[in-house]
Amino acid sequence: MKRTTTKTSLLFTLLALNACQTQKPVESPASVGSTPMWQSEAYALYPDSVVQGEHVARVLSPTQLTSSYRSPANEFQDPRITFKFAINGRDNEMASGTDHHFNCLASDGTCETPLITFGQQYTDTTAVPEGMYLTPNMEMKVHLDMRPVLQAFEKQGYYTTPTGDRIFQEDFKGVYIAGNTAPLSWDFDNLSGNKEAELTDADGDGIYEVTLQLNKPEDSKQTATQWQLSQDISAFPQYTSDYPLIEALYNLSLDEMQQDIEADSTFRTGKEWAGVWTRDISYSIILGMAQLQPRVSMYSLMRKVKNGRIIQDTGTGGAYPVSTDRMIWAVAAWEVYKATGDAAWLRETYPIIKNSLEDDYVNAYNPETGLVRGESSFLDWREQTYPLWMQPVDIYASENLGTNAVYYQANLVAAQMAELLQDREAAARFNEVAARVKEGMNEHLWQQEKEYYGQYLYGRNYKILSPRAEALGEALSVLYSVADAERSKKVVASTPVTDYGIPSIYPQIPGIPPYHNNGIWPFVQAYWSLAAAKTGNGKALTESISAILRPAALFLTNKENFVASTGDYAGTQINSDRQLWSVAGNISMIYKVFFGIDMKADKLELKPFVPKAFAGTHKLSNFKYRNALLNFELSGYGNQIKSITLDGKTLDRPEVPATLSGNHTIRIELAGNAADGEVNHTVDYTSPETPKVTYLAGKLSWPAVNEAVAYQVMKNGEELANMPGTNILVDTSRYAEYMVLAVDENAITSFGSEPVMVVPEKHKVVYELEKSAPKATLPYRDYSGTGFVELSKQQNTQVQVNIAVPEDGIYAIDFRYANGSGPINTENKAAIRTIKKEGEFAGTIVMPQRGTGEWSNWGYTNAVEVPLQQGSHTIFLTFEPANENMHGEINQAMVDNMRVIKIR
Repeated sequence: MKRTTTKTSLLFTLLALNACQTQKPVESPASVGSTPMWQSEAYALYPDSVVQGEHVARVLSPTQLTSSYRSPANEFQDPRITFKFAINGRDNEMASGTDHHFNCLASDGTCETPLITFGQQYTDTTAVPEGMYLTPNMEMKVHLDMRPVLQAFEKQGYYTTPTGDRIFQEDFKGVYIAGNTAPLSWDFDNLSGNKEAELTDADGDGIYEVTLQLNKPEDSKQTATQWQLSQDISAFPQYTSDYPLIEALYNLSLDEMQQDIEADSTFRTGKEWAGVWTRDISYSIILGMAQLQPRVSMYSLMRKVKNGRIIQDTGTGGAYPVSTDRMIWAVAAWEVYKATGDAAWLRETYPIIKNSLEDDYVNAYNPETGLVRGESSFLDWREQTYPLWMQPVDIYASENLGTNAVYYQANLVAAQMAELLQDREAAARFNEVAARVKEGMNEHLWQQEKEYYGQYLYGRNYKILSPRAEALGEALSVLYSVADAERSKKVVASTPVTDYGIPSIYPQIPGIPPYHNNGIWPFVQAYWSLAAAKTGNGKALTESISAILRPAALFLTNKENFVASTGDYAGTQINSDRQLWSVAGNISMIYKVFFGIDMKADKLELKPFVPKAFAGTHKLSNFKYRNALLNFELSGYGNQIKSITLDGKTLDRPEVPATLSGNHTIRIELAGNAADGEVNHTVDYTSPETPKVTYLAGKLSWPAVNEAVAYQVMKNGEELANMPGTNILVDTSRYAEYMVLAVDENAITSFGSEPVMVVPEKHKVVYELEKSAPKATLPYRDYSGTGFVELSKQQNTQVQVNIAVPEDGIYAIDFRYANGSGPINTENKAAIRTIKKEGEFAGTIVMPQRGTGEWSNWGYTNAVEVPLQQGSHTIFLTFEPANENMHGEINQAMVDNMRVIKIR
């Protein structure tokens, strides 16, 4: 049990006590027999079975498994329904954290809310009897009074919601319901267009209604009870061992891999998700598909290329550059080259990677911190990972752990490719950027007290570090050697791990249902296993492998994700069987962990690691490496090699040259070393709510947050105060940016509040853009001044603004804009422009989508910091070649005004 001697020591002492109490053996049914390989209070792993409570998965043969698992999700549904309404599907009815509460207690299968007025909180005070749960197939009828909204439309043409969201009559598309009980969801980004969640006014009286069916016992709540091999897997490496469970799950994964290949020889993402997705296929290729399916991997990767650049096919606010983790494609392409040695593939992919990185240097790289901006890698559902106040543009401006680990490795890959292709000038540039990213990550994201990296830097003109652990980012920082050897060991020993594995983030975010939040993803667990193996932490590795085997055996498929607190696949927002990267993660435990297969550009290195729990004989035959077929025989346990032979001859080093051809046998005996380590077992924990801060006449104020014992006030990224009160006087004589964090009794903090800028009037100037470029004639509203300017690839590709500043300083320049080209959460039409001072590059301005057709919905771009001397200057907003987005044709926004604010 890890001891933590920091300001969070109280929490981790409590967590350690709890973890010690929960590490009791699971009682196994007599029929299971044998000694468990690994066990906790949550579940036990046996050589031929998995036991979790009353549920048992068993191996009948290497090609057949059975499971009695049934999700308990429907059995104990709380009748307390929490919900709120959303005009146009946006979270705009009441302040975040303020919801309606209704107790659905009827015994006849139907319940009905009273008439609830939009914007007025309803709280049901009816007592809920102890032990009462929601009746299956309960019908709940909801009544909503929208007359105040409709009257405002008639009177003034718009309605201002309690959250300050102005809805114009012509933009009103409908009202929806979000909530905590299926089919309700808090996923506001996907509410619009969801007919099941839409309220309607059938008789036109202004009363909107919807009937919801709650607690539906669906077939999906029970997985198949049996798996039997359905595909021909004889062409692939064959694995046998002393552990029938691992053997059968390996075969199940090969079976599902075959099913995930489309007729056009590309990968689909999973049973429920057709098509090739950039990050999904890339992480899968790295985990094992490069070895098993090199041609399918190549076809899939090339499907994600457009105009000689990698496609960012999904992400918040219109994809790239809000999301920038497309560069994992480069790491996957390199993995394919290492597996095949295909020189033509190297020549084909290198310019694509080079072009993509060079665009990123303009659009996303921050030379001041050395970090790349953009969304968390794979954690691309805004509310699941970020505070609710963060708009897509704020996510663009953030600097994330996992995405930077990917970016670091992509630059190293590009450098290695460049060296092989003798593009040495480019190689030096890639290595230079990689070194700066690594330096920036260790300078800005490392947490000395916690001994793992923080999640991301966020804020506006001044950033703070979110201290949450981010599982994939922590693992990649170890695997890609962002962390040195000593720091890597600390990361694996210190990052919080819960009963069923490592959660995607920790602690959890309040009020957000399981998916990334309170979710465990087997592919992330696989990368965590690889990190544990690299650091020699046998304890962490044993538990991590077990956390991959358990769900695959009980669910009889490689699910996309499951709930961290329960280990159940039911209850996450969306899920899928045979998810490709989960399939690859399961397979990687054989290839990359047990046999330690680590491919390099010119050889295959072997770094086997068999934890003592899996000691014995492991065999892998028919493994193709370039022009060779390798057959491995592995015995013993540990991570030190006692002896290794190739065709009976002792090898000086545990490696195979890339020039080897033909059929060969490699025998490895492990030394039986302990290879122990520490694991930071912890309990599920949720951080406090985010404070809602207002500013008036020199004072910051905020309502008290439940469970908070203090508030940390940040000024310009540094702590100003740590206090029990809920208001503070601040200096108004110069610019400052404030954020407030709630702190609970265990010193765990909330997200920081939305930044509040205090700006003396003399330090802020607003320039109306219609005075510098032709005014648009489009019928949009709510702009300032006399109009706004349309930007597109054809119109106003350069806007020149003449400004004057009263004194020398650093000025933050941003723009008030609208982008109705798509929804806030998907598609690919984020608008991008370059800002120049006197014709010289100053930075990139990003204008993400703010809602489909919502061209009167205005917000601010990211700010670019520009040093200005007293006097006159010319600022240009231009469309440059690097500003192409992922759509390629629509790169459009309306720009209202430009702010110039002196920040220091």
